[in-house]
Amino acid sequence: MPRLSVVIPAFNNADFIADAVRSVLDQDHPDFELVVADHSSTDDTRAVLETFADDSRVTLLNTPAGGGAEANWRRVSEAATGEYLKLLPGDDLLYPGALRAHSDALDAHPGVVLVSSPRDILDARGRVTIKKRGLQGVARRQQPGVEVIRQTVRRGTNVFGEPGCVTMRRETLEQAGGWDARFPYLIDQTSYSKVLLRGDYLPIDHAYAGFRVNQGQWSVALVNEQATQAKAYHAWCREQAPDTISASDVWLGNRRAEFMALARRAYYTLNRPRMSAAA
Repeated sequence: MPRLSVVIPAFNNADFIADAVRSVLDQDHPDFELVVADHSSTDDTRAVLETFADDSRVTLLNTPAGGGAEANWRRVSEAATGEYLKLLPGDDLLYPGALRAHSDALDAHPGVVLVSSPRDILDARGRVTIKKRGLQGVARRQQPGVEVIRQTVRRGTNVFGEPGCVTMRRETLEQAGGWDARFPYLIDQTSYSKVLLRGDYLPIDHAYAGFRVNQGQWSVALVNEQATQAKAYHAWCREQAPDTISASDVWLGNRRAEFMALARRAYYTLNRPRMSAAA
């Protein structure tokens, strides 16, 4: 059993999947596996993945069509065997040292169930558009997970970052019920929160991932639903921890979520020419 599992739920990522896989295989961590599940892609994603089939660290799987992101995220995660789990979307990147830094932090802090780091926001060709985004308002120390859930509610945005920024204890995710897509745009944030209700959180204040914004990304398609889903997530968080997360926290987070949805829409509009791999 490897110490760490990196899992990639791939879907129509032919332009980016090779870079994503290489960013994992080039890591200096001594004991990890890479599990990739192709969600019945209609482009050349599977053909690109086959070029990595001879690497003993790599397991390639197929996921039947249907079920949305949750189906493939569950498929690839349930095949993982490591003590720690990191999910990397098929169009994102890990930076050197990412696996070692997160794994070492979890080794050193047994009470921590999830660690995360900032990320750079990239365009479709991997050029940085925003540096070191994440951990807004989060104290740089080990802390109860519920305190950071409160912070992400108050901020109206995902302070943890996308899955490539996060590593968690696989057993704790399973105990929490696995990936939860009740708020589809926030499948990662909701699932983190369910994990963090069961233990402590530790931030690592170094950018170890690149989050690529591109035309095929499902979160871009959901831009008009972002604020609505964020508000529903905030209400759900208050139900889980009413002694920590107040009605005023939810009100503030809702106003900020409305602003963040507008800011994301503006980002997508301004950067549309850079959201194609051919740009």
